Amino acid sequence: MLSKEFLLERGYCCGHGCLMCPYEPKHIKGNKNTMKQVIDCNQNHNPVINKKLREVSVEEGMKIATELFEILNKRGDGIGLAANQVGIDAQVAVVNVREPLILINPKILSKENPIDYYEGCLSYPGKGISTQRYRDIIISTEQSEADWYFSGAEENSDGKSGWDKGNLEKDQQDRILESVCVQHEIDHLMGKTIHNRQIDTTYVADVKVGRNDKCPCGSGKKYKKCCIGK
Repeated sequence: MLSKEFLLERGYCCGHGCLMCPYEPKHIKGNKNTMKQVIDCNQNHNPVINKKLREVSVEEGMKIATELFEILNKRGDGIGLAANQVGIDAQVAVVNVREPLILINPKILSKENPIDYYEGCLSYPGKGISTQRYRDIIISTEQSEADWYFSGAEENSDGKSGWDKGNLEKDQQDRILESVCVQHEIDHLMGKTIHNRQIDTTYVADVKVGRNDKCPCGSGKKYKKCCIGK
């Protein structure tokens, strides 16, 4: 599982998918306009956040996706957004990890190799959760006849230089993040949130771990502030 620190270093804030730090970025304070806003479910009711959304045409989906990208770009603190997070009842989401992706009426056709992951969500700012996702997935979308394959599988680094190996590792982390992000957004379109995927990360160490060492559970926190206190 990738640490929260990795995501912070990459500028993805405190989690995955539609991510957000526990604070409101300075560049959006006092800068509200007619553009739709992400509904903070910690403070406000969102009537469609737990609803399976309606399927839409490609034309309608593209228009909604354009608005979702505009919202993400304006905020600058997320890498994915689903329509119901801004109150729209439509199976449309956008992802922007390795490249911009539009998901219209997406369906997961297969999923393999479960992984644990720490996720955050723009709809629940400051409430990151450890979840179980899948490293490799295949999905279909309304606007594409071909299925889309996302994989975080490790590539062979034998014979590579240290620089090349570092690039391969970074690419693998990006591919895992993209795969998890797609799953996160498709969940939103089905009326599910990270809370539906929460897993117990209580960890009992087989070896002695210092209180100030990183916790073996993979959270990236110090052991004394993580599983040792659970």
